[in-house]
Amino acid sequence: MGEFPPDAAAALTAAEAACGPVELEEISDRRGSAVWRASGPRGVVGIKLGTGEAAEVTAREASVLDRLPGYTVTVGRFDGGVWFVTPWLAGPSTWDVFRPVRKGEGRRDDALAAAVALCRAVAELHADGWVHGDLQPQHGIHTDDGVRLLDFAWSRQLGSTPWRTFDGTMIHLTAPELAARIVDGPQPVGTTQTADVHALAGTLWTCVTGRWPLDYEAAGLVGDGPVEEKRRAIARRAVPLTTALPWPSLQARLRYVLLADPDDRPTAAELTELVRAADA
Repeated sequence: MGEFPPDAAAALTAAEAACGPVELEEISDRRGSAVWRASGPRGVVGIKLGTGEAAEVTAREASVLDRLPGYTVTVGRFDGGVWFVTPWLAGPSTWDVFRPVRKGEGRRDDALAAAVALCRAVAELHADGWVHGDLQPQHGIHTDDGVRLLDFAWSRQLGSTPWRTFDGTMIHLTAPELAARIVDGPQPVGTTQTADVHALAGTLWTCVTGRWPLDYEAAGLVGDGPVEEKRRAIARRAVPLTTALPWPSLQARLRYVLLADPDDRPTAAELTELVRAADA
C-alpha cells in the first residue's frame, strides 16, 4: 500500500468538504487505478485516482456517474492523472452475501433475495438506456436502500461508444459474441445489454460455486495461460461450463442463459423473474 499522492491534494480537499477531516484507507491499487476510502465525522466517500492509461478510464467513469440518477461525483485533474470523489456505498457485495452458500452454511433465502435484487438493479440500468459493460461478483453492493452498482468505466449509453478500443473486461464473464468481436473486429467494439445479461448470469454462477463458470482445464487451456488464447476459445464456444451444481434449481436457470445465443437470452428483467422462481 502506498502514500496518498500529494499532487492529488484537491481530491482530499473535496473529500473533506463532504466529510470533515478524514482518515484515509487504501482499498486497492492496480494497473494505474487506486481507490481510497476517506472517513470523516460527517460521512464517508471514496476517492478514485487514475494515472497513466487509467486516467482516461477514470475520467470516463466519472462522466458516467455524473449522468446516472442516484449517483453524485466531484471530479478533477492533477499532474499525474484524474481523480473523482463519490459517496461510499456501504454494504456487502453480492459475492459476500453468497459466502454462507459457498460454505454450505445456513439458508439460501438471503442469497436468493440478493440475486433477485442484483438482477433488478441491472434491469433498471438497462431500462434507463445504459449498458454496464463490466458486471462482476464484487460490482453489486447491497445497501440499506437497495443494490447499487460499481465500476462504470466500460459503461455507455445506447447509441454512443465513448472509447477508441475495447479489449474486454473480465475475460471469464465475457459473452462469446463479444469475445468474437474483440478478436475479429472491427473496433471500436460496443458493449451490449445482451452481453451484460451473460455476465450477470456468470456472476451469480461464480457467487454460488466460488469458481468462474468456464472449465478451462476441460478445454485443454492452462489456467494462467494467455488471455488472448482464452478469448479465442470463448469466441468459438469451445470452453464448457464447470460441472459442479451445488444449487441445481438456480444454476439450471443460469446455465440456460450462459449457453444461449444472444438473440435467445432473456433480458435482465426476465432473468430477474427466472431467478426469483428458483428454489431456495
